[in-house]
Amino acid sequence: MIKIVSFKICPFVQRVTALLEAKKVPYDIEFISLSDKPQWFLDISPTGQVPLLITEAGDALFESDAIVEYIEEITPPLEIDISPVQRAKDRAWSYQASKHYLVQCSTMQSKDKSALAEREAKLTKAFEKAERQLGDGPFFNGSTLGTVDIAWLPLLHRAQIIKEHSGYEFLADYPKVRAWQSALADTGLYAKSVADDFEQKFSDFYLADRTFLGRGADFSEPAPEAPQKKAASCCG
Repeated sequence: MIKIVSFKICPFVQRVTALLEAKKVPYDIEFISLSDKPQWFLDISPTGQVPLLITEAGDALFESDAIVEYIEEITPPLEIDISPVQRAKDRAWSYQASKHYLVQCSTMQSKDKSALAEREAKLTKAFEKAERQLGDGPFFNGSTLGTVDIAWLPLLHRAQIIKEHSGYEFLADYPKVRAWQSALADTGLYAKSVADDFEQKFSDFYLADRTFLGRGADFSEPAPEAPQKKAASCCG
């Protein structure tokens, strides 16, 4: 059985586990602390980042894009009869999601309203593009769940949690994206692709008193004078 090495709130990991869950591929998972990485992990991970996939033969694969491609190659596709052109488009749209994972992580960690506004402007560029591309749904390419949906799932899942816990809506101006978010929620993959205590761990990190969202996103709150430090990474 393949094994995934994970940090519980990493979106890159969730993309991998969501794909495995969607394909019903059995796997083991081991969670590690990124602040105290075990030596065995550092010995086999060239980057020291998660996710890491260990094949049944013991080969360690790193970088989520490469891991997703490997899973695609060894398992039946979610969508059949996809042309090379469509596969290329799907990879491009998947990249539009994954390159915004850390943008979303940074946005959610904003300490004040000005930082939130600045970072959210970068994040919503992704949602704007998706809103223009989405059709009648329920999924990105129509009626069948595909790899593009899996790539966007971490972004949409986290946006849903933020709304439920803080009331702040990242998708307020994007009705098609909200419908897509709901359709993905209905698949059950949000819960299946994360640890049982994911929402608590997520809230402890992103919705603590140190963040603007954690304090209730009160826009009357004065911004602090001191500049913010660079937001911490959630996967490395």
